[in-house]
Amino acid sequence: MEYKENFERLVNIMDDLREKCPWDKKQTIQTLRQMTIEETYELADAITEEDWNGIKEELGDILLHVLFYTRIAKEQNQFTLNDVLETICNKLIVRHPHIYGDVKVNDDDDVKRNWEKIKLKEGKTSVLSGVPVSLPAVVKATRIQEKAKQVGFEWKQKEDVWLKVEEEMQELQQAVNNNSPQEMEEELGDVFFSLVNYARFLNTDAENALEKTNKKFISRFTKMEAAAKAEGKNLYDMSLEEMDAIWNIVKKENPVA
Repeated sequence: MEYKENFERLVNIMDDLREKCPWDKKQTIQTLRQMTIEETYELADAITEEDWNGIKEELGDILLHVLFYTRIAKEQNQFTLNDVLETICNKLIVRHPHIYGDVKVNDDDDVKRNWEKIKLKEGKTSVLSGVPVSLPAVVKATRIQEKAKQVGFEWKQKEDVWLKVEEEMQELQQAVNNNSPQEMEEELGDVFFSLVNYARFLNTDAENALEKTNKKFISRFTKMEAAAKAEGKNLYDMSLEEMDAIWNIVKKENPVA
């Protein structure tokens, strides 16, 4: 197959680097960890921007990391690349009985429910098992809610979820009125959690939506800085009203940026 030759080429390059490059020879799974996280975020950025060339490049970087960890594992007699490939192949076959067995499904929700049931049979102690502790909070909230949904712990319609958002916002306002930092933090967390839930019902990725807003704010803010500088002004010396006036012009000229 077309990709087989290039895959083997990449494996051989990884072996060469590990054996001959001073930097690559020094790396451990611990030193690679942070770099892998960074590469994953770079892929996420490319996906958000729908930058297909960037996605292609970042996928290559992540694939290299997979081979790097596998090479280190082989050196320590833990597992081989073939073990990794065999493990994922077997997992996918076992967890897709509607493809490789006689299980019937009606939609993707049935597929997800079956997936979680199989994981429990494999020894998981909770439907929430498998949610990484170190996930960003918004992503983690989404994954927790999606897993809870598989056992039926889910609102029926988005209108009910919005009522829950309003309820949580009222409780936050009460905490603000009470001037209780601990209550405010707790209730604010509940508001965020309920908004993430509402995003799911809108079929919107809450993390991606927030990141797009971050990028939009950065773009508009830097344009506001540039506009102020063009007028010989410095933001530090301007009033909020003056900055807001420029902001509104920038916003009007850049409705989506």
